[in-house]
Amino acid sequence: MTGTVTLITGGASGIGAAAARRFHRRGDHVVIVDRDTIRGAAVAEEVGGQFVSADVGEPDDNTRAVETTLDAFGQLDEVVLNAGVPGRCGLHDFTVEGYRDTMRTNLDGVVYGLHACLPRLRRQGHGSILVMAGIAGLTGSPDLFYATGKYALVGLVRSAPAADGIRINALCPGLVDTPALAPHRAALRAHGLQLADPAEIAAAVETVLADPRTGQVWTVQDGQPAAPVPPPEVRLASG
Repeated sequence: MTGTVTLITGGASGIGAAAARRFHRRGDHVVIVDRDTIRGAAVAEEVGGQFVSADVGEPDDNTRAVETTLDAFGQLDEVVLNAGVPGRCGLHDFTVEGYRDTMRTNLDGVVYGLHACLPRLRRQGHGSILVMAGIAGLTGSPDLFYATGKYALVGLVRSAPAADGIRINALCPGLVDTPALAPHRAALRAHGLQLADPAEIAAAVETVLADPRTGQVWTVQDGQPAAPVPPPEVRLASG
């Protein structure tokens, strides 16, 4: 197999689909993973790739996605853990079901994705993983449990050890014109908030995947190039 093999979760629409198209144009072999079978299969056909119908909140589905990739292409070079959903509840309308539904996709799905792909990447001695966090993981958000999950992803990436030639980084885009924000598009723009095009974020995904560093958290917003954000300095008192 020649060329880069890239697996993208949440690849049926939005940032994931834009990334798939961008990587296809540069010659990658792309695997789309999504529970939206119709749109996921359509994107995979468009980019000449593979589609895996899967729920990232299920550990076995993540393993199957990696195995399908290896069966089809014999290698796995880049992983974009992008699947995510808006928060299903907050503190005032809290339900265990809503909370768990949010976390199983936004946090558990990333942990399970890492668990599924890391053994293969370790064996081959290289690989680049991008975790799609969000600006809510740096600033907070009224969408409480969405922000909670994104903060957890930032902590996960900054804490992940560098080893075996594998890079793990996070990207925190600002507001992006995706299906998740479609119901709020008019209100956001009425308040003067700009929505980035998913293609702009896909370009940032490519930048982060290619960067030689690991354990970095990057932002991209307001039309600016992607850039890493240093962690806050904490001074521990001695004594």
